[in-house]
Parts: sequence; structure tokens; C-alpha cells
Amino acid sequence: MDFGVVLQLDPPASAAVGLMRRAERNGFRYGWTFDSAVLWQEPFVVHSRILEHTEHLIVGPMVTNPSTRTPEVTASTFATLNDMYGNRTVCGIGRGDSAMRVAGRPPNTLARLGEAIGQIRDLAEGRETDVGGHRIRIPWIRNGRLPVWMAAYGPKALAMAGRLADGFILQLADPFLTEWMVKAVRQAAVDAGRDPADVAICVAAPAYVGDDLDHAREQCRWFGGMVGNHVADLVARYGEHSGLVPDELTDYVKAREGYDYAHHGRAGNPDAAFVPDAIVDRFCLLGPAEAHREKLRALRALGVDQFAVYAMHDATEATIDAYGADIIPALTDD
Repeated sequence: MDFGVVLQLDPPASAAVGLMRRAERNGFRYGWTFDSAVLWQEPFVVHSRILEHTEHLIVGPMVTNPSTRTPEVTASTFATLNDMYGNRTVCGIGRGDSAMRVAGRPPNTLARLGEAIGQIRDLAEGRETDVGGHRIRIPWIRNGRLPVWMAAYGPKALAMAGRLADGFILQLADPFLTEWMVKAVRQAAVDAGRDPADVAICVAAPAYVGDDLDHAREQCRWFGGMVGNHVADLVARYGEHSGLVPDELTDYVKAREGYDYAHHGRAGNPDAAFVPDAIVDRFCLLGPAEAHREKLRALRALGVDQFAVYAMHDATEATIDAYGADIIPALTDD
């Protein structure tokens, strides 16, 4: 199992660079950042510094979207980083939640997202592709490589990830829901004539190592609020108890009243008060190191290839160090 760390890009950018260096020293192989131009600093500028100050870390957004940058700009940006630092990037992409809504626009359609996945990958790897009715190719690219991993929850998005993406990003760590969604992605890959093993599976969620569960829950409750945005969209689209989305994912948002992106992804988010302890426990990894190891082994048995730690709480450095000392070695050695 691989491990990643996910950071917001609050200034100063040097703090994120330092944490990514710390993560690499502790055995993390991936460094991910949020991508929302209004809320945080520009990720690709910071990615360049992260790549410069690490040796092997694979770096990318969790997640970008098809509209804040056009596909040719996104592809050229990744290709430039790869040319400078040696194919050490990955493109995490989704419909766009905070990036689009904060700018006053709705998230992208799945059709737009599916089209962009192929366009960005083709262009970043030096192939000609159609963008808006024009055939274009980036001529200076040589031996480019860009895996494109798609974030998804709903049935249509899961099917698209299985058909088109190099990897699937699931932003929660509940084993029941992970099993349900991984099966959907893999079946879609088979239906598309692909080898399902070719689709990497990444689970991303907050992790907090320590014995004070009450404190850990309060530090990570924001995550249930963030996931709730996507879940609320699914309920609006499919209705309650539709059978198309598990009730275990949707039931908890009934008490959700609103969401202010000023608190997005932050510990103490007041808009996450509706999230019950049981959801925090299911979606996140909390408790002593052994509890993390046990849950990660269960996720690995379901086909998860990478666990990415959302490190937005008051023990970021301690959690990265605890993973390096007590968790990553155990999951890579056994």
C-alpha cells in the first residue's frame, strides 16, 4: 500500500513545502494539495517548489476540475513540471466543488469531466487530440507521462471512473462504502473491456493518531461536512432510498442546513455540527496507531492501493511522524 498526504495551500507556501519534505522522509510517496483558486494559493506554483525540494514524491491536485483552467493549459502545466522534474505528477480531477461554487458557477457536468480526462492525458503525453473542435498537440513534449485519477461518489461518476480514469479517488475511509464503490468502478472497467487492476484505488480521509478520541473527532468532524456537499448533490439527483446510492452514505445529511466555504476543510468548521460521531469514526482514521493499522489492512483487502491522509488539524506533524514510525512500515512490510 502506498501513502499520500493532502494539504490545503494557506500561505506561506513554504509551510506546505516543509510538510511535504517531512512526509517524504516518513515514507509517503504522494503529495496532494487542494485546488480552489479563490480559497487557497495556486497549487501548480507550489507544486514546482515541492518537486524541487523532494526527490521522489509524486505530486498533484486533489482535485482540479475541467473549467478553472482549460485542458490545454492544465496539460501544459503538468507536462512542464514533468519535463523539469521527471514525470513525478498525477492529475486528480473531479467536477469541481469549492473551486466552482465559490466563483459563482455550478460544478462541471460529468460529460465535460469525461471529455477533459482524455484531452488532458493525451495532450500531456504528447498526443494530438480534439479540443473544442480543433485538433491540437503540444509539440515539445517528449516521453511525457500523466496518470489521471478521478474523484467520484455517485453511480454515473463511478462508472465513468472505471471506463476512463487511471485511478479512482474516494474521499472517505468507510470499509462498507469503499467495498461498494470499488466494486462499481471495477465492474465498469470490465464492461469497458479494461483490466480492472489497471485502475488504481486511492482512499483519502483525515487521520489523527492519539488516545483522546473526543478531541480527534472534533478535529476531523469538518470532513463529514465536506463530504456532505457531494452527498447532498446525490440526494437531490437520485432521491432518498433510491437504491442507486447506499443509505449508509446519504442518511446523515438530513440534518444538514447549509455550508459556508470560508470554513471548507478546516478543523472547527461550524457547518459540520450536524455530523454525528459515528460518521466521523466511519469516514476517518482515529485512535492509537494499532487502530489505524487495523482499518488500513481492511481497506487494503478491499483493493485500496493508496491511503492519502488529509492533514488539516492541530497535530499535522505528529500524525505524519506517527505514520512514518508506526503505520507505513507495518503496511508495507506485511
